[in-house]
Amino acid sequence: MNLPFILDVALGLIFIYLILSLLASEIQELLTTVLQWRAEHLRRSIEILLAGDAQNSEKPEVIQLVNKIYGNPLIQSINQEAKGLLATLPRQATWAIGSFFSLFRKSTSRFRKETVFGDQKRSAPSYIGGENFANTFMDTLQLPILVRKLTEVRLDQFKNERLDDIRQILIQLQVYINNQELSSEFATDIATDYKQLELEYNRITNEFNKDKYDIYMAINRMRDSLDKYIDSFQANIGNHEDILDKPLRELKFLRKDIFADAEKAIVLGGLKPNINEIVKSIKKGSDIHGEVIAAIQDKDSETYKKVKELIDILPDSVVDNVQIMAKRAQLKAKSTEEGIIILRREIENSFDSSMERAGGVYKRNAKGVAIIIGITLAITANADTFHIINRLSKDSLLREIIINQAVKVTPQGSNPSDINKIDPNEILKEVELPIGWTSANVQQQINVTKYRINGLPVFSVLSMIAGWLVSGIAIAMGAPFWFDLLGKVMNVRNAGKKGKQAPRNQDE
Repeated sequence: MNLPFILDVALGLIFIYLILSLLASEIQELLTTVLQWRAEHLRRSIEILLAGDAQNSEKPEVIQLVNKIYGNPLIQSINQEAKGLLATLPRQATWAIGSFFSLFRKSTSRFRKETVFGDQKRSAPSYIGGENFANTFMDTLQLPILVRKLTEVRLDQFKNERLDDIRQILIQLQVYINNQELSSEFATDIATDYKQLELEYNRITNEFNKDKYDIYMAINRMRDSLDKYIDSFQANIGNHEDILDKPLRELKFLRKDIFADAEKAIVLGGLKPNINEIVKSIKKGSDIHGEVIAAIQDKDSETYKKVKELIDILPDSVVDNVQIMAKRAQLKAKSTEEGIIILRREIENSFDSSMERAGGVYKRNAKGVAIIIGITLAITANADTFHIINRLSKDSLLREIIINQAVKVTPQGSNPSDINKIDPNEILKEVELPIGWTSANVQQQINVTKYRINGLPVFSVLSMIAGWLVSGIAIAMGAPFWFDLLGKVMNVRNAGKKGKQAPRNQDE
């Protein structure tokens, strides 16, 4: 036995493994498509990411939250489906087969409804990008709405505090006016100007709530209204300078202390909540959450229902994880807008890291399925490695035919993408491989050894089983592996000097 002979046998065995691996890959891809393994694995991975662990991923609130994410238009737009009868018939068939198999799987929660994808959806995307998930998750958490509502609440408080400051000045003035028994007309003018200021402030907050302008415009308009009020107040002094001098100075000081700088007024009023405060608003039991919910409940019942429904289904693990990311974002952010952007990036990075780990789990699971498919295919095709080696070592014509086919599928300079051009059905028509359940092939397997127990070919059967297992594991290694190995062995064989073949009339 020389090296060229060993290489020829090895080439034949690798070629057979390659063909069977191609068939196994097609079977596995078909099962993956019909049963939507990738999409389902992605869904389960997102549930585990949000729940924090696999044990809590089956909680109803986690499933409801993921259903909301999958129902978002950003995610639905990824799952494109063909239109038309002919285009949808194959998809309908795969759905029907998948539904049949799903009957044998126990439903884990009533919130899944008909399918694992929720809301009676039959399919879902097999891949979601980190940026897409982060945008969808932020949209589901409704953080922009909470930012707006929290700002509205605090602007209203800011307005009431400024009006109360002015009211306290006027109360002291009113006491002095009553003690001095001044004209009621003078007191009426001052009260009328205050009512006008109060109406103006209420109009500013209402217009801000209707998104007519931003918080800077609202503060500047409040400042301008206060300037007009102070001018009017000063015009009413007349012959009462001694009475109104102190209140006037207090009003001017209030204006300078609060409204001299719009940014300072915004900071004092907490009118641009930081990202950490915003996230606290979705945590049940927090003071900020109570502040926002109470305000929304009074002013916007539809928004209140949406936010309340979201917060009720948010798992504590999700809120805790978002809070941790919000604290990191707060350290880097200089503004609320920048904080939201950084938080979105943190969520994106966390999702990408989790999906990398989930991808490793999926590959391990896929390898397990590949081994099962490989062993099943080896038994079905009666691909006994030991019998194949025996046939190849004794039949030079068979070796030559298989090697000629191997040369065709591995041209010089080929690359792994060429594997997609191989049609295993065509090759099986042209070459009679030493596999299958034909009577001649089975007889050769059984009679490979003369040792029997009570007349039964026990050792031959055990050899067949061992050969199936070896073939199954080899098939599970995948067609790309055997294609690459086939090219390498072919190069070694072509580089060396081919040995003399045995005459064909001496072969079995």
